[in-house]
Formats: sequence, C-alpha cells, structure tokens
Amino acid sequence: MFPEYNRWSLPLLILVLQGLIFAILLIVRYFKKRTISDLFLAVILLLTCYSQICYTVGFMGWYDEFRTTKINYFLINIGLALAPLIFLYVKSITTSNFKFKKIYYLHFIPAIVVVIYRISIYTYDAMQPGFNEVQNGILKIELDETYVQAILFYIEAPFMLIYLAFTFQLFYNYRRKIIQYFSNIYKLELNWILSFLILFSIIFLYSTIQDIIGSRFIVLDYNERWWLNLLTAIVTLYIGIKGYFTDTTKLNKLNFTFSPKTIGIPEDINSFENKSILDSDIEIVKNLMEVEKAYLNPELNLSDLAKMAKMSRGQLSEIVNTGFNKNFNDFVNTYRVEAFKVMLKEKKHKQLSLLGIAHDCGFNSKATFNRVFKKLTNHSPTEYLKTQLN
Repeated sequence: MFPEYNRWSLPLLILVLQGLIFAILLIVRYFKKRTISDLFLAVILLLTCYSQICYTVGFMGWYDEFRTTKINYFLINIGLALAPLIFLYVKSITTSNFKFKKIYYLHFIPAIVVVIYRISIYTYDAMQPGFNEVQNGILKIELDETYVQAILFYIEAPFMLIYLAFTFQLFYNYRRKIIQYFSNIYKLELNWILSFLILFSIIFLYSTIQDIIGSRFIVLDYNERWWLNLLTAIVTLYIGIKGYFTDTTKLNKLNFTFSPKTIGIPEDINSFENKSILDSDIEIVKNLMEVEKAYLNPELNLSDLAKMAKMSRGQLSEIVNTGFNKNFNDFVNTYRVEAFKVMLKEKKHKQLSLLGIAHDCGFNSKATFNRVFKKLTNHSPTEYLKTQLN
C-alpha cells in the first residue's frame, strides 16, 4: 500500500527532500541577488531530484497501488539537459562578469525536442479508447519503448561524454588562468567543483555500464538499480550543500579576460632596445616587491600590482612571465617564502607559530602556505625549520 517506507524508499526520500530544499534556497537567493550560477545549480538539483522522485515513489509502492499510472511518459532522459547545464554552471562561476546569452539556448535543443516528443505521444495515446485502463498506450509501447529509447541511449551517452570533456577542459583552463592573476588561489581553486565533476563522471559511467548490462545481458530489477539512484541522490545533496554555502561570486566582480603571456624568454630579448625596456620594467616590479613589499598584501592580484607599477595587466603579465620566468602566483609567493625564511633566521618562531609567521608574510591560508612552501623548497615548513635548527 502506498506510501510504504522501507530500507529502499526511505534513504532516497530523505535525500531527495533535502536536495529539493537546497534547490528552493538557491532559487530564492537567485531572485534576491540575481546570480545566474545559483539558477543553473537550482535547475540541476531539480532535474536530478525529479529523476530520483520517479524511482522513490516506485520503491514506496506507487506502481503497485496505481497500476494504470502514466508516469512512464514523463521519465524523460534528463542527461540531455543536465550535461549542458553542468557546463554552463561551471562556465558561470569560472568566467568573470558572466552573462547568459541567447545563443546558449541552443545547448538545450535536444532536451526540448525530447520533451515535445513525449508530450506528443502522450497526447496521441490519451485520445485512444481504453487509455485509462492501461499503463502505456500504443505509441509508448510500439514506438517509444521499441525504437526511440534505444536510439536515445546511443545519442545520450556520447552527448554526455562530449559535454563532460568540454567541462573538464573549461575547468582546467580556469585553473591555469588564475595562477597568472592571483597570488593566493586556495579559495578560488574550486576543488569541490572538480570533485563534483569526477563524481558525476562516475555516475555517468556507472549508469552507462548498468544500461548496457540491463539491455544486453541480464534483466536488472528495480532493487538492483537502487544503488545508482542512491549514489545520484547523495551526489545531488553534496553539490546542493557545497554550491549553496560556497561563495562563487568573487570572479563576477573582477575582469581578468586578457590573455597572459606564456613563460619564456622572447626571441628578440638580446636586441638593445627591447633589453633596455625590459630591464627598466623589471626594476620597477622588483622595487615594488623588494622595497615596498607588495607581497605582504594577502589579496594581491595582477590588477593591483599593475596599478602600483602604472602598467597594463597584459604588460605586467609579460614582464613577470618573461623577465622573471615565473607565473604570477609563483612570482609573488617566492617573495613570501623568502620572507618566511628570513623571519625564521630572526628566531620569530619562538614568538609566533609557523602559521602566524606565514600570515605575516602574506599567505592567507594554511593549505596555500604548506603547498607553496613544499613546491618552492621541496620541504614542508616544519622540515625546513628542523634543518635550520640543526
């Protein structure tokens, strides 16, 4: 009898309800702040929760109680909408001053076509005599389940794969870009986005393998498909929590759309004119770092330093990458690490913790400090201190 609460339905029900709560919270915040990434994530949660609800009510006995339910018509392949939504969500939080363009609607043409098709076959079947006495009408059985579902399977899998590839590429391009612009990137690395993409890829792989096994080898019953739904529900809740409580709006206030120069010495560096200009520019930047100690500002970014040097961001980026042969992040943090070493020689560690010294040198988080110090010295801060004491 519906509703039946059991070990199959209850975990899904709890997770789905929590996912819906975060979707509502994100929608409310979107209307207050008009942050488009909130709307993208809310729709992602709503779609995944919708697909889970269809399975949840099944485990609660809906299909046993209401044998002529027409819900099968509305079990739509959400992947065709979910894949571009995830791509646009990542794009919206990794692109400064992101604006939704009308051309982005083209991403959803396949999903719109499927929705229109499902509505059409439902409308036709509903007009046939005896439709109220059966679960599925003639088009649902003889057209959709016989041909269309198989075709959609071969379309949806590569469609999802292509969008996942583009989304990973977008994310890693963002990672490469922020080290050319920010000196402290820990809060901007968006590690949870990478985790989400990996988890979503696992779900996609799991779902694809399950569908292949279920269609080619053995028939998988409802309970055997439960694990995929549980995993999807957990991931849905995870991204809802992280997406709601993580501030992803900082990039919307910045403009770092220029193309930073790649690291390396230009071919004409030995020409007199270019060398004299480069040397003078290098001296300006060195003075800002060594005399004015600009690196002590934990929020220092390329734009800030460019203003101090009275240069354009592109010009400063070229000087840092070419003149110092470092990206901006390594360039600034090298000064911070050297300042940390000087403070250790001055026995500051007897008055402050290592993290306290790191903060005084311009680092803004323990994670960033430990990682940068290890990268630049091949030692952890504690290991380095021991070598100095010995």
